[in-house]
Amino acid sequence: MTETTGSKTSGKSVFSDALKAEARQLGFDLVGIAPAVTPTGLNEFKQWLERGYAGEMWYLKRRETAYDNPGYVMDCVKSVVMLAINYCTKHSPSHDAMQGIVSRYAWGRRDYHDVLRDKLRQLADFVRSQRPDCRTRGIVDTAPLLERDFARLAGLGWFGKNTMLINKGVGSWLFLAALLVDVELEYDKPHESSHCGTCTRCLDACPTNAFPEPYVLDARKCISYLTIELRDAPIPSELRAGLGQWVFGCDICQDVCPWNRKAPISQESAFQPVPGLAELDIVKLLELTEDGFRDRFRQSALLRPRRAGLLRNAAIALGNSCDVRAVPVLINALDDDDPLVRGAVVWALGRLGSESAMAALQSRLQVEDNADVQTELEAALTS
Repeated sequence: MTETTGSKTSGKSVFSDALKAEARQLGFDLVGIAPAVTPTGLNEFKQWLERGYAGEMWYLKRRETAYDNPGYVMDCVKSVVMLAINYCTKHSPSHDAMQGIVSRYAWGRRDYHDVLRDKLRQLADFVRSQRPDCRTRGIVDTAPLLERDFARLAGLGWFGKNTMLINKGVGSWLFLAALLVDVELEYDKPHESSHCGTCTRCLDACPTNAFPEPYVLDARKCISYLTIELRDAPIPSELRAGLGQWVFGCDICQDVCPWNRKAPISQESAFQPVPGLAELDIVKLLELTEDGFRDRFRQSALLRPRRAGLLRNAAIALGNSCDVRAVPVLINALDDDDPLVRGAVVWALGRLGSESAMAALQSRLQVEDNADVQTELEAALTS
């Protein structure tokens, strides 16, 4: 009996080590294995949903019970292989007021979801080459799995006060992925300790006060949520100034984190900055048609907010620029077909407040037929 048990343990260990080695060979920087159990942060997640902090991300609430156990994602799952890849790359910003800032994760030539899915497929192929009867499922963001909780359970890091997973050696510039398998593997020790101490730089730096308390994010105030996930609605007026020049995502709480000071540069070619993506020419953005938008950002994460969302963000960035060069560009955009874009353009012109801007708003008020844009016009003209 002892020999049999020892043989099984040895077999699990050998296979787990081989799987980890293959993951690193494929380009994953971190890999750990956790049992397929109820995630330790489930109660906190459900409380977060109850407090309304998910905003318009209704799909999270709709499938809330599915987060209770990985078995809802793949039946018979026994192990969760957690993987992380570093996306830290370097770029020198121009600081031109007519340039919109893009989150670091979207600087590359391909959407990270596609990059990670390709690697997961190769890792799954390896697993099946070793265990032909093994079932697998690769996950990048889209399934109801609390990846961050399982990453901590697999020993990859701890949660920072900005809710990001942080690893001592790599920092927090991490994309997470998971491979579910229906065999028991050798499990890693959970990361039980935290290494943020008394530091509150991430909380203090947030321009929209998106952290009601340490370790809790109110997505409704987060610049990343506002510029990406809130696709079809105006950004609340009281938060627009806090967006600054951000047109897609936000990196502020990670930029100030001490654990990212020595973060290694990613070697993944797909994540290296592409000219014209790390920063966006807002003038050209506001001139994009629907076809032009899709052609411009094909395979890029910048497709996510759709044309109207991205142009809405661009208009707000111009309003925050305090640069009168933006006025003619915005006046031209007052005729955009989408009311979401027009509403943001109106706000931007009102914020810049030049004589020509106010005259254009007055003229637009005479012909505008959308109630929401009319409200924006009245507010801009009376402020």
